[in-house]
Amino acid sequence: MGEFQVTDSQATDTHVHAPLSNDAEPKGDLCIRTLAMPADTNANGDIFGGWLLSQMDVGGGVFASKVAKSRTVTVAIDAMNFRKPVYVGDLVSVHANLVRLGRTSITVHLEAWVLRRRAQQSILVTDGNFTYVSIDDHGQPQPIQRDGGTIAT
Repeated sequence: MGEFQVTDSQATDTHVHAPLSNDAEPKGDLCIRTLAMPADTNANGDIFGGWLLSQMDVGGGVFASKVAKSRTVTVAIDAMNFRKPVYVGDLVSVHANLVRLGRTSITVHLEAWVLRRRAQQSILVTDGNFTYVSIDDHGQPQPIQRDGGTIAT
């Protein structure tokens, strides 16, 4: 693999791999809100990407369980875009939108937004698609109940 170099224009807080969103405010259901703390930092002093991903997964799981009306488990994470860093003291909010509702699975688009100290406007920092599967009490996939019945295959 080739060496990756960050140019001056990339170092000014823009994302390298995905286009920046033009959205000025979060869309979807608020699933979780938490404060980024010093214990959540990486070796560079920024918030660890894995911590943010786990917050998004928790929020997505809350949303998926609400939709499925059952326990759900994460089976896939894709299209993750780490757009901007998260700093200690940022208020992190995760918002969810339903992408696809299958027979046993739910795909959710999650957005993580931060409100920085002394800021008035939230900033989109990370987004991605998470897929969850509805499971029964034995951990086996089960059809999702919708509007009084199961989803047709």
